[in-house]
Amino acid sequence: MYDNRTEWKPWLDELDDRRKTALAMGGPERIEKYMHSRGKLTARERLLYLFDSETFVELGTLVGSEDGIAGDAFVCGHGKINGRLAFAGAEDFTTLGGSIGSGGTAKRYRIAELAAQEGVPLVMMLEGAGHRLTDTGGSRAPNDLLALADLGGQVPMVCLVMGASAGHSAITAPLSDFVVMTSYGAMFTGGPPLVKAATGEEVTKQELGGPQICAELAGTVHNIAEDDEAALDLARHYLSYMPQSSNSYAPSVQGPQTAPRFCDELLDIIPPNDRRPYDMHLVIETVVDEGSFLEIQPLYGKSLICGLARLGGEAVALVANNPAHLAGALDSSAAIKGTDFINVIAAFGQPVIFLADNPGVMAGTEAEKTGILRWGGQMFKAQRHMSNPKIQVTMRKAFGFGAVTMGQNPFDNQTLTFSLPSVNMAAMPADSGGRSAKLDEATQAEVESAQRAGPYRLANRLGSDEVIDPRELRNALLAAAELCVARRGGAQPK
Repeated sequence: MYDNRTEWKPWLDELDDRRKTALAMGGPERIEKYMHSRGKLTARERLLYLFDSETFVELGTLVGSEDGIAGDAFVCGHGKINGRLAFAGAEDFTTLGGSIGSGGTAKRYRIAELAAQEGVPLVMMLEGAGHRLTDTGGSRAPNDLLALADLGGQVPMVCLVMGASAGHSAITAPLSDFVVMTSYGAMFTGGPPLVKAATGEEVTKQELGGPQICAELAGTVHNIAEDDEAALDLARHYLSYMPQSSNSYAPSVQGPQTAPRFCDELLDIIPPNDRRPYDMHLVIETVVDEGSFLEIQPLYGKSLICGLARLGGEAVALVANNPAHLAGALDSSAAIKGTDFINVIAAFGQPVIFLADNPGVMAGTEAEKTGILRWGGQMFKAQRHMSNPKIQVTMRKAFGFGAVTMGQNPFDNQTLTFSLPSVNMAAMPADSGGRSAKLDEATQAEVESAQRAGPYRLANRLGSDEVIDPRELRNALLAAAELCVARRGGAQPK
């Protein structure tokens, strides 16, 4: 008589041994030395933290087992984030420095393929040396970068840079919608040894591609997080504003903070004099649902604020000039930031609220050298091409091309447009424009008077749907957002 259980034992023992080897990653000594002693989580711990408790299901656990490389230095799978499905992968620095071999490439490709196929978000966590030089696998293997590029616009993509990331690995970041770097992270096409060999320049990882470089100067990273846990919390928070895919809706979150309210404090925040600065962050935090604003890329292009929030419980995107920086004028970095943000949101359909308060695009030799005409044009094109509902508010001033980049275009498919009563608007500011045109005193006074009548001249021709009291701003936005709720979602669900 056959004893199936006895016959199964060696097979199951081998499976158990291989699983234990994979789960051990680089081993306890390397885990302590490179991760825990530095306050970092391991790749598998990062995944367990990202996903809701007891929902993580690993895929490709035994890849690399024939070669003695635990998981081929990449841990991945699926689970739930805030109750919704997602895929994620994390480079394992304790195994061959998190380098990418053919097995890891296949796993990276596979989760991107599954994210597209099943229509759910993808989160990638980077801490690795890039392509593994000792891996000389065939060139016909799947290329994960192709899959990531194809995935853009289909599902939300988040990238977390949680250590040094170089080469092939680092390219994941610019292919993603939202990139977060920890305070000890760094990212570059080639690390310090490669730079020294190629150019003779001696630099540290932080000098080459640390948070200050990537988030403040280059704009290759959107937000900075203090540590692993903060970065993972930020990824979960960002995804809470996003739909599962371009074919679905962002979730609604209702509660007492979602009700209409009169915002009397806006009279203290917004000066009617357009020459006086104020912080647009305070306006945004006042009018959106309490505590819901998530700013995207706060350290780059500071004259423009981009972010996600909830309004009446529904997810919305905001693009706002900030008069506290450069008087709200768009420089190249702000226009690049705005273009990228609008292009991401355009795929997922959230209503976009434009809060305009700028003297135009930046002028001057430095602005021209950095390509302001090109980047301002790209931002205008991005907002023109998106099919999302658009709600536009001119707060105090909006001149020339600076106005149209911010959605102030009649017959441009806005859901509703509003103006505050002190708005000052024209093709260019009357004082500087008049001097440039060498107007006489009487004509100059006439031009300035006409400019000051901006909101009422617009309202008289229905160029603006309504001139509103600043205190009515939240309720006006709520009504506009409710009007377009049937159009939320990048592509309507099938």
